[in-house]
Amino acid sequence: MALDLGTTGNRALVFDTHGQIVGQMYKELTQHYPQPGWVEHDPMEIWQDTLAVSQAVLAQTHIEPSDIAAIGLTVQRETCLLWDKTTGQPLHNAIVWQDRRTAALCHKIAQQGHTETVRQHTGLVLDAYFSATKLAWLLERVQQESPDLNLQNVLGGTIDTWILWNLTGRKVHATDHSNASRTLLLNLKDCTWDATMLDLFGIPAHLMPELRPSLGNFGVTDATVFGAEVPITAIFGDQQAALYAHGCDRPGLLKCTYGTGCFLVSHTGAEMARSHNQLLSTVAWTEATESGSFKIGYALEGSMFTTGACVQWIRDGLQWIQTAAETDALARQVDDNGGVYFVPALSGLGAPHWDMSARGAFLGLTRGATQAHMVRAVLESIAYQVKEVVDAVNEDSGTPIQALTVDGGACQNDFLMQFQADVLGIPVERPAVLDATAQGAAFGAGLACGFWQDYDGLVRDRKLDRVFIPGEGATQAQANFSLWQKAVERAKHWIDA
Repeated sequence: MALDLGTTGNRALVFDTHGQIVGQMYKELTQHYPQPGWVEHDPMEIWQDTLAVSQAVLAQTHIEPSDIAAIGLTVQRETCLLWDKTTGQPLHNAIVWQDRRTAALCHKIAQQGHTETVRQHTGLVLDAYFSATKLAWLLERVQQESPDLNLQNVLGGTIDTWILWNLTGRKVHATDHSNASRTLLLNLKDCTWDATMLDLFGIPAHLMPELRPSLGNFGVTDATVFGAEVPITAIFGDQQAALYAHGCDRPGLLKCTYGTGCFLVSHTGAEMARSHNQLLSTVAWTEATESGSFKIGYALEGSMFTTGACVQWIRDGLQWIQTAAETDALARQVDDNGGVYFVPALSGLGAPHWDMSARGAFLGLTRGATQAHMVRAVLESIAYQVKEVVDAVNEDSGTPIQALTVDGGACQNDFLMQFQADVLGIPVERPAVLDATAQGAAFGAGLACGFWQDYDGLVRDRKLDRVFIPGEGATQAQANFSLWQKAVERAKHWIDA
């Protein structure tokens, strides 16, 4: 069973011995926006929904809990929370990775001269995207609200840690190296909690979970959860899980996931690689060895915060559409974007800009602009963001990418995928199963527990749905890229103005 706990919803899937999905259930997650730029989730809702979808998929497939060989867990990364280990209650809503409330704290730490230290120790940039400043904010807030709070009773972590703690009947407080590498608190070289970073952000070490290999032993579910003790044998950050599903286990292989955000990840091998183009160095995954140690694989990543979230905003905020799928037909109603460009900085800009103060914008509007032009501009902006990161990977590696493997909900949009191929000038390969994050979690758990023996065979058997080849629109799409970049420059540093 794979538990795929994402930004917009939580899903449980069951895979058979052939690596095929035999059942799945999904529940959308409530988004909370207390202030502009703030995004929160209710941790109890995530836990209750995890239980609900797990139990529902077992009922749907008529599978007994005791027949599940193992569970693999994959989660939205960087989102974090604090909770009381005695009562089991969260002390505040979880702060979501998209949240910008700690941008001022990041600026303050940068002004103190710590930017390069952070990069050297963690492989990351100093940005509100990551967990450390969120945990610092939560610590300050809960101590203000409860001055008598005993911090020795408080636990912290990302969503995987929270769910694992609950799944195991509050016995295991742990995380894996791939999720830990997104906190700004992990020493990327040693794969241990970094004392310098904990001190810099004011995070007591006892709050942090135990570190374990991504493919390894995370305990068993408490018998009261599913009615059986099911081993938990893999935990990944969602993007690392997708990388694993695609078989990207060595240098030169990469994938791009089109979800709430877009995340392009390139495996760099057992040696940590450093980017010269504002990409992140991160852990791909770690694997337990018989000696009790672990093998490590690293990756470079370009994180783009707002992609599928733009389409969600068109649906829920602007209410131009009823479903995300409608954007495909709307974009095709016009021959081009009508000179309209969209900057998808609804949560600031990630790679390669890392501008927390940028904000979303439509530029180039005239009386001739229609809703179709604006929807098309939103889809084009997703592809242009990916092009920026692909260009950065090409510069860092020196070997141009020959094809892009994709997954995630937004890559079901044929217009977007064709435009992506056009603007990149390379083929875009879309697999038949787009739930690569869940697939990766299941593959990892099944291989770790011996349910499967052949990783390469599992990956090889994944079927392609379609390959998008650059077409007649490629010349215009690539020519418009520079205009989109001009629009991005106009939207940067917005809230400083």
